[in-house]
Amino acid sequence: MRKKTESALPVVVIGAGMAGARLAARVPGATVVGEERHAPYNRVLLADVLAGRYAPDVIALPATEVRRGVRAVRIDRADRLVHCDDGSVLHYGRLVLATGSNPVLPPLRGLGDTLPDGVHPFRTLDDALALRAAVRPGVRAVVIGGGLLGVSAARALAECGAQVVLAQQGEHLMERQLDPEAAALLRVHLEALGVEVHTECRVRGLRCTTATTTESVRAVELADGYELAADLTVLACGVRPRTGLALAAGLDVRKGIVVDDELRTSDPYIHALGDCAEHRSTLYGLAGPALEQADVLAELLAGRPARYEGTRALTRLTLRSPDPLRALDLAAFGEARPLPGDDVVRLADATRGAYRTVVVREGRLAGGVLLGDLGAVSGLARTWQDDEPLPPAMSLLHLLTDDGGH
Repeated sequence: MRKKTESALPVVVIGAGMAGARLAARVPGATVVGEERHAPYNRVLLADVLAGRYAPDVIALPATEVRRGVRAVRIDRADRLVHCDDGSVLHYGRLVLATGSNPVLPPLRGLGDTLPDGVHPFRTLDDALALRAAVRPGVRAVVIGGGLLGVSAARALAECGAQVVLAQQGEHLMERQLDPEAAALLRVHLEALGVEVHTECRVRGLRCTTATTTESVRAVELADGYELAADLTVLACGVRPRTGLALAAGLDVRKGIVVDDELRTSDPYIHALGDCAEHRSTLYGLAGPALEQADVLAELLAGRPARYEGTRALTRLTLRSPDPLRALDLAAFGEARPLPGDDVVRLADATRGAYRTVVVREGRLAGGVLLGDLGAVSGLARTWQDDEPLPPAMSLLHLLTDDGGH
């Protein structure tokens, strides 16, 4: 019997998140190992599950065969084997690490290896379902972290009737995406929905009570000594790439698993994509780049030429509401903070509830933020993604019209 060629050897994907599921859907016969008990799902919609708008099956991704509830524990690079916690061993011709990221658990007093009752991360479907089961009208909830995830969680908890406090250490909400003006409008929107927002607010610890052997959170302690009463505490303090398997296997790891333009690691038979992958010194942590990487890798595994040269990622957030008039749409792209010499145009329309700003640097669109009316976002995003010089005759103000200058 002839030995199998490399192209005939199996593809094994570790991780059944959005990146792993997208790749598996495009690579016939791929074996996917996923730790979660659920079918792959759209992580972007977790806040909608928490708010009760969607059931878990609604956010499920197109059917992909996954070995659910199975954790890969060791990679044997010499024999190209993956050892799993259920005792199974998988042989691979190409291995893909789509291990994602873990929520960051901040170094708070009272927060140990085991989370007290009432303290929840917000990263997985199980996290969303646990929070959904715990929240009820009038419950006191503190969300630690005012980034994209924290804002989404606070909005969803408020929709469930909770008394919500959002504690953000930085100067304003969603610092990575928004300029101060847009963040101020977002804050007004949240406060109108009953969310109490604290910025420049450093959390020092949790105060818990013990009943028998179980600790339960009762308050969040701030650095200035003030306490926020809490029946529920949500940790939305960012994520960290899951690189343990790669490190143990001797792969090149910096902040994430280092990959080249073919999404190969330092081992030519192992690839990485999604939240765990570091490409050209960049960690994206967003769904869009992960899906784009999966599409590129699917082409490569099929023997077709393809390269991943990075993603100019657009962040979109819709804070939904049963009342459409109280929903809020938000989009941000590129660098919204101007540098000396940049041109900036802002347009605020209180009647339409719209705020738009763009930054132009050396004749090119460097970034922008839109809040409320997103009629111009498609044209602006295309202009930014193409990275072409703006026509000299193009008015900067025209970029903010509904057709984005097209």
